[in-house]
Amino acid sequence: MRSLFLVGFMASGKTTVGPVLAAQLGVPFTDLDRLIEEENGATIATIIGRDGEESFRQMETATLRQAIEKMPGVIAPGGGAITRSENRRLMADHGTVIWLDAPFELCWERIGTDKVVRPLATDEVSARARYEQRQPLYEESPLRIAVTAGLTPDQIARTIIQSLALGKL
Repeated sequence: MRSLFLVGFMASGKTTVGPVLAAQLGVPFTDLDRLIEEENGATIATIIGRDGEESFRQMETATLRQAIEKMPGVIAPGGGAITRSENRRLMADHGTVIWLDAPFELCWERIGTDKVVRPLATDEVSARARYEQRQPLYEESPLRIAVTAGLTPDQIARTIIQSLALGKL
């Protein structure tokens, strides 16, 4: 099996759907943000605040490479990983990229209630600008899964599996 990469904007459901999808497939799940935090002993917000976004993106690429080399599974990069062409190439070369397409309003609502500090979404205007900037990159994904507030992680995971089984790539 090749890896499955879940991409999408912040709070689109990558970290929630990923473990469910991995469990249904019987493969490991890797959340790149959690891995980066564990390896650095600091939160993503702290890393970005201390070292800057570009330094964080370099760490993210290195961690993506490590996750790919470990073993195939479900991998959830951060929402901005798609902005680096190197990351897009790595994901395309080593698996299937699946876009969790959640509307901005849903993502923003989740960001507002989430306990995770998101330093790149401090206000709605800047978050929407990032969302719109990344949208064309997400659209390059071979598989798009529409995410709505009414769908459970289990339903989204089943939709992904069904889409893969039907060859909707």
